[in-house]
Amino acid sequence: MKTILITGCCGFIGSHLTDYFLNNHNKVIGIDNLLTGDISNIKHHYHNKNFSFLKHDICLPIEIEEKIDYILHFASTASPADYLKYPIKTLKIGSLGTENILNIGLKHNSIVLVASTSEIYGDPLEHPQNENYFGNVNPVGPRGVYDEAKRYLEAITSAYKNKYKLNVRIARIFNTYGPRMRPNDGRAIPNFINQALNNDDFTIYGDGTQTRSFCYIDDTIKGIIKLLKINYQLPINIGNPKEHSIKHLVKIIIEIIPSSGKIIFQELPENDPKVRKPDINLAISVLKWKPKVDLKDGLLKTIEFYKNINKFNT
Repeated sequence: MKTILITGCCGFIGSHLTDYFLNNHNKVIGIDNLLTGDISNIKHHYHNKNFSFLKHDICLPIEIEEKIDYILHFASTASPADYLKYPIKTLKIGSLGTENILNIGLKHNSIVLVASTSEIYGDPLEHPQNENYFGNVNPVGPRGVYDEAKRYLEAITSAYKNKYKLNVRIARIFNTYGPRMRPNDGRAIPNFINQALNNDDFTIYGDGTQTRSFCYIDDTIKGIIKLLKINYQLPINIGNPKEHSIKHLVKIIIEIIPSSGKIIFQELPENDPKVRKPDINLAISVLKWKPKVDLKDGLLKTIEFYKNINKFNT
């Protein structure tokens, strides 16, 4: 039995990681300050003797005496709605929070996996994006607080690896979706699903030709676990290389949830990426991993989750 520390354990990806490790007979210590996480995401583990929860702000130091085998740092204000609301906190999570986690890793000689993002590539001038591309990021634009927080996270993690020989992993995660994304998350898939369920108009920013590559949560978790268990300490893309325009995404959702809502086009936010597609050749060769869940199949499971939330709320 291994002991795993997961920051952001009440968040979307963090709660699914908590499920994975507990379901595979490990011990999990979860940390979350509930700024954007939802405690209900882990309520089914309340009585699990192998799970303990600490409500704590990871930007503040914390001492953990129990031996930690693995640390997965998933604390983050990941959606635009969150990091625009909490810009300073977002930068602190990527900087102070990451440093605190790395120091815990040093103390326990842990393997530390940090969650980076496709946003480190910014509005890319290369397509698709591979790990050798340095990105096109505006550090003083509205998205800079998140982009630069994650770029700093990668830099300090690499510095701890190089200076202190800390055993690290860096996952660059692309547009993950699935059950437990908050209905008011602000990102495309939960927005469109809720608009369809409520027969509201669909809000598309820009002309809808911009693209994203959506990876279902089960595939993302499998990629993260494979990365954790292999000795590869440079950044690696975890995502689905199948690209979809935003207009096509709306079309698929309408096919599943017939809706009378119209498509309303609004101004594209500043520095919003026009394209997003991971080159996952490195993940295929190093991790022996590639995603398997088709977008429509993943959307069906995600929509069922939101339908159940709506039933509960009504």
